[in-house]
Amino acid sequence: MPEHILFVTGRLAEQSLHSVLQSMQPTEFTYHVHQIGINVAALMSTDLVARRLKETFGADRVLLPGHCRGDIDALAQHLGLPVERGPKELKDLPQYFGLEPRPPDLSRYDVQIFAEIVDAPNLSIEDILQRAERFRHDGANVIDLGCLPETPFPHLEEAIQALKVAGFVVSVDSLDAEDLIRGGRAGADFLLSLTEEIVRVVDEVASTPVLIPAQPGDLDSLYRVMDAVETRGRRFIADSVLDPIHTGFTESVVRYHTLRKQHPKVEIMMGTGNLTELTHADTAGNTALLMGIISELRIGHILTTEVSLHCRTVVRESDLARRIMFAARVQNTPPRLISDDLMALHERKPFPYNLDEIKAMAAAIKDPNYRIQVTEEGMHIYNRDGFHTGQDPLMLYPHLGVEDDGGHAFYLGMELARAQIAWQLGKHYVQDEELKWGFAVEPAKEDLEKFTPEGPTLVDRRHRLHMKSKQRRQHKS
Repeated sequence: MPEHILFVTGRLAEQSLHSVLQSMQPTEFTYHVHQIGINVAALMSTDLVARRLKETFGADRVLLPGHCRGDIDALAQHLGLPVERGPKELKDLPQYFGLEPRPPDLSRYDVQIFAEIVDAPNLSIEDILQRAERFRHDGANVIDLGCLPETPFPHLEEAIQALKVAGFVVSVDSLDAEDLIRGGRAGADFLLSLTEEIVRVVDEVASTPVLIPAQPGDLDSLYRVMDAVETRGRRFIADSVLDPIHTGFTESVVRYHTLRKQHPKVEIMMGTGNLTELTHADTAGNTALLMGIISELRIGHILTTEVSLHCRTVVRESDLARRIMFAARVQNTPPRLISDDLMALHERKPFPYNLDEIKAMAAAIKDPNYRIQVTEEGMHIYNRDGFHTGQDPLMLYPHLGVEDDGGHAFYLGMELARAQIAWQLGKHYVQDEELKWGFAVEPAKEDLEKFTPEGPTLVDRRHRLHMKSKQRRQHKS
């Protein structure tokens, strides 16, 4: 027999839930929809469900709204049935039940990220280790110590050894042969960047060299140094060097293609910093495009930098981009519908409900609590007393009647400001939730922790503020 699922919801979402389930035409399960006597499903808690759900209608499993707060395990024990949170949006139910393609596996990649600490000679060992830990957290596989021209690096050996003790794979980046030899003898795994003029370095150390042309754009000199190292029976990585825009960028991309065509089995590295650092544009698009080229050409290594402040997430976005491109290549598809996390500013489906749908929900509201939603037309804030639309929170404020309630005014101001940003950029807004910024913003630690006796999460604190204001309004009304 098919599984029987009890869907618990609120008054406003009940009809929409029925519509979505009917459109799914499920054959693997039957269902019963039960609205539990609360208007907004997002304000539901497991304690409320435990108090109000007197019958489970023969269900084998209970599915709660995705926003439902509280202890799922305790509710399951109380009901004697498995209990789960569903998706936060009703329109995502088909995907939740596997009726739409699930996101692909992003655990795999085939590009190694070298993250360069460009000012390593000027940093203490402690600072180098801290920087390395952050890069590793963001996805770097190798920590590259950048040497500076005519700048002493007396603690180079000590820095390498400290990184190795901490479990890092290490490379040293310099055009000076003596720096490279020192780094190799201290235990560096890779050395960047050797030309034919200093190829003797490979005879002094066991580190894997990264080879570059003797002069910009000179592929012949790169081929010569490759032959010299290959004759020694040594592993190497070749880098034909990516140039900045308007100083040979396009031609340098062609050189990578030529290098791969001429040497189909050679390991190749691309340094991406000449594009990301020297182009004042958001780096995610540049990184994704470069990683697409890298994926097509089977380039196995990249060297990244985070010198400019606008490049401060390059390692993190490179990690995500390499996984997306790998998944797309395996599927033999363009890199779309795989992950939205590189879309920090915009979203594919920012407005899940249209204005007519929101007005229909608003018409059913019988209480004074404000709901906020966003469509292409702007922001909509409504309760039993009115429905107001605008594109600026300042234009909406006079309609809200919260002049004498500072806490509620603060709450609505915060939410309307967030809603305005979502409308302006084309992002998905959900009341009482942070906007999603993809790779660009890491979740705050307090948002990742569950509610504990030691203290609530940020979402729980917002809910308390909202509920206190709600209680005051209900008392006044």
